[in-house]
Amino acid sequence: MAQSKIKVRVQKFGNFLSSMVMPNIGAFIAWGLITALFIPTGFFPNENLASLVGPMVTYLLPLLIGYTGGKLIHDQRGGVVGAIASMGVIVGAPDTPMFLGAMIMGPLAAFVIKKFDQAIEGRVRSGFEMLVNNFSAGIIGATIAIIAFLGIGPAVQAFTRVLVTGVDWLVDAGLLPLTSILIEPAKILFLNNAINHGVLTPIGLEQASNIGRSILFLLEANPGPGLGVLLAFMIFGRGLAKQSAPGAAIIHFLGGIHEIYFPYVLMKPMLIVSVILGGMSGVFTLVLLGGGLVAPASPGSIIAITAVTPPEGTAYLANFAAVFVATAVSFVTSAFVLKTGKQIDEDINEATKKMEQMKGKKSTAAGEAAVNKGALPKEVNKIVFACDAGMGSSAMGASLLRKKVKEAGLDITVTNTAISNLPADTQVVITQEELTPRAQNKLPGAYHISVDNFLSSPEYDKLIASLQNDITEEQAELVEESETDAADTEPNMDKDDDLLLEENIFMGKEFSTKEEAIRFAGEVLVKGGYVKDSYVEAMIEREEITSTYMGNNVAIPHGTEEAKKAVIKSGFTVIQVPNGVDFNGEQAKLIFGIAGKDGTHLEILSGIAIICSEQENVDQMVKAKTVKELMDIINSK
Repeated sequence: MAQSKIKVRVQKFGNFLSSMVMPNIGAFIAWGLITALFIPTGFFPNENLASLVGPMVTYLLPLLIGYTGGKLIHDQRGGVVGAIASMGVIVGAPDTPMFLGAMIMGPLAAFVIKKFDQAIEGRVRSGFEMLVNNFSAGIIGATIAIIAFLGIGPAVQAFTRVLVTGVDWLVDAGLLPLTSILIEPAKILFLNNAINHGVLTPIGLEQASNIGRSILFLLEANPGPGLGVLLAFMIFGRGLAKQSAPGAAIIHFLGGIHEIYFPYVLMKPMLIVSVILGGMSGVFTLVLLGGGLVAPASPGSIIAITAVTPPEGTAYLANFAAVFVATAVSFVTSAFVLKTGKQIDEDINEATKKMEQMKGKKSTAAGEAAVNKGALPKEVNKIVFACDAGMGSSAMGASLLRKKVKEAGLDITVTNTAISNLPADTQVVITQEELTPRAQNKLPGAYHISVDNFLSSPEYDKLIASLQNDITEEQAELVEESETDAADTEPNMDKDDDLLLEENIFMGKEFSTKEEAIRFAGEVLVKGGYVKDSYVEAMIEREEITSTYMGNNVAIPHGTEEAKKAVIKSGFTVIQVPNGVDFNGEQAKLIFGIAGKDGTHLEILSGIAIICSEQENVDQMVKAKTVKELMDIINSK
């Protein structure tokens, strides 16, 4: 259990690091394109335009990272102070791009200003709030910037010197493949240029002048390790990472901008092993086949490598083989990491379920723990469930919590939406665990809760208990007076008979994979005239972002947010799978395929959510023998 907790913490730490970089990926692409096109060794050398490269990598990118990291900790004030502190470390070490320094100083400075704000909360005299806020941000930011200038910058430079010394020793000892143990992690920390141009290139030039080529030019420049990671994300990744990986692969492989894949490794720190093994296998291939370049490959693209490969002998074969082998090894290792990464959470959840059975009560799984951004607000009046599309899982979760809120006598609005549409005034955000980083980026100032099981999460009861402790007697009286009116909002299943049709209910089905089951559900919706053909692929894509398994043997596959334009009208299909079909380690025995148009499906979905929140009801529907029997169970509940 302790080892599993460590793995989960490492994964969350990696997600936090990537959350600082991923929102700024457009800036990285802009810098990468300018670098690839206009530097002296680029495709269209231009001295004037190339002058953008240095300031962007020295100032713009680290400042963006520092600001984003600060904002994740303490919203706008944290972002501003984080950027100020990052400037200190940037100027303190001007010869080294301070990405690592910004990742440290941005969140650290935001944490300090956050603690300051908490300490003075309620103590500032009315009318002086703006004055105190501005001066406190300026004074704290300036102080931390000076500390960063004097301390963090030199420390990062010293760390760089240690890496450079290590590479020198490995080169001198003839242990070239082992250089990847230092080179690849150093690249992820954006020290690639320091190692390549500061150590490998000078030694390589001397070697090339003597024997006509040097392997050292390819130790850092080989695009294979990074390409393998990006290909793995293209096939096995999820969400934004999966969507952006193809473009990043093109820029990396053809443009030679290796920095483009670093955020993907930061997202999953275990991928460092992938790039190390890829790099080692590529260097071993070069040594075995006698590869090398006549000059540095800058930028490190396959085009640049081809241009400086000596035409004689087997150099082309050796160099291309080194890239291919490095890509293959990195891809296989990365695929394993991405495919088994979720298994960590599933193992924890499974162990927690067994523990609950032994104890006879529920407890929170590590994978289902709340991700609390600060303290729960004292007066909560708006809770939002968020998912990728705002169509299925979030709607069911919102229905269940809305019922619990009403039963608890709380006057709180509970709604659902897509993450991209989260209202700015939302106080509490509930998402599936894989989507929480996106929700935090969208609304960093809210109180965030992660759940894996939307139908029976213990986090609901914990939240209700916390909210009940803060409710006032006056609020309770107001809620009690309004309960009669609120009763009219209960789901009315009868008025939705045109959505849940008997011809769209299928009994006793069997599927070998969840993809097969989802495609079947999607094709039913297409045949029923609810959606266009493209919606089926969007359902598969939505499942890859994060599982639509809801808990209690229920799954609700539906399309992505972008696929809403493919929905003609709201519709449902219910598929009974008595033997179950695997949804990421969980058995789905009832599958509700959903297409939602203008929210007309939400009322019936709310009713289904409440029914399925009780495992006993699900078991009855799974045991039903006919369509009429299953419909009768739904209507009776």
